[in-house]
Formats: sequence, C-alpha cells, structure tokens
Amino acid sequence: LLETPTRESGIRRYGSEDLRRLRFIKQAQVAGFTLEEIKELLALDTGEDRDRARELAKRRIKALDAKISDLKEARDALHQLAKECGSGSEGPCPILASFGV
Repeated sequence: LLETPTRESGIRRYGSEDLRRLRFIKQAQVAGFTLEEIKELLALDTGEDRDRARELAKRRIKALDAKISDLKEARDALHQLAKECGSGSEGPCPILASFGV
C-alpha cells in the first residue's frame, strides 16, 4: 500500500505524501477495513467514486454489526457460565466443562 522509497545513504526517506497515505491506511484499519478494501479505497478517485466508497463502507458496517452480535453472544454465554460457576454448587466448574477440560 506504500511505495518503498530508494535509500539515501542507507536510509529510506518517506515524504509528506507517504505520511498522509499512512495516516489514511491506519484510520481505515481502525474503522475495520481490511487491507484489500483499503487498497481499493486508495484507488478510488476522491470526487468521482462516492458510490463505490459508500458501498464499501456499508459492507464494512454490516460485517462489523455481525462481529458485534457474535461478541455480545459470547459475552452473554460467558457471563452465564461465570454465574453458574460461582453459584456454590458442587462438581466441575461449568466454564471449564464447556471448554472441554
């Protein structure tokens, strides 16, 4: 996603455009975009490809919503197991039993 600059005295020197591009990449990663999606976003023309950029964002939102749903489900299941483990009942801890230990 970044061009590799030539070495000057053994040191690679990146310019202001490289820094701008790196910031874009990092912000897109924080927003949940994959590197492949970021590559596509970088290739889009800022003024002409609004529809495609919006479509990529909608797809990413859908994927994030699914991940959030999965994480909430996992949290709720673990919360229930922790509650059962601390209930004072005898026998193996449900947390360990559910993980196959």
